[in-house]
Amino acid sequence: MNQPHLLIIEDDDLQYEIYEESLSGYRLTRALNGSDALSKVPLGAPDLLILDHVLAGGELGLEFLPEFKELLPHVPIIIVSGALEVRQQMAALQGPRRAHYCLPKPVDIRELKRTIATALKECGDTEIVRQFEALERARRVDTQELLSRSTDRLSRQNRIIEIIGKSRERPNISALAREFKVARRTIIRDLQELIRRGQLKPEVYPEWENLVEDEN
Repeated sequence: MNQPHLLIIEDDDLQYEIYEESLSGYRLTRALNGSDALSKVPLGAPDLLILDHVLAGGELGLEFLPEFKELLPHVPIIIVSGALEVRQQMAALQGPRRAHYCLPKPVDIRELKRTIATALKECGDTEIVRQFEALERARRVDTQELLSRSTDRLSRQNRIIEIIGKSRERPNISALAREFKVARRTIIRDLQELIRRGQLKPEVYPEWENLVEDEN
């Protein structure tokens, strides 16, 4: 099995040595700042990105988040920094171009390992699949609801035809609304549809404008 590839954006040599020692089960690529990282991405997209905030050359890691998300939209990003205020951490974890996790320095290696393992398992391609599955479930629920509404509407309209189909009197919209436990405007729309489909004679019932006035 191929080792997951981690791109680590860290300019501190000692900190990177800690990563090398503790993350030996992964294939590591180092970048000293955001610009360096962007130049390395085309050479081999990582499975996960670890990002410091204060970097070499005066660059700030968070400022590169939009570019990383543009190039690597589904790659999990873990920010590891001791230079972020709470509001900066919150901003980094929110919005469409966000990081997935934010850990403080000095980093707890056990927590970092757990976070990396979770990110590789739950984010990336797995996250995409979950999103599609959730969308499909939502569509199925919407479809079932629409089908139920359509069935109820057809059943109600057939009953309306039975009640008033042979009458030449103005339909009592309020009474029909009470009987079917729907709003008056729902009955009005039913009448409109039945007339449009030719199931009720238009001359028997008020024009739409009069129905609206009656509703008001």
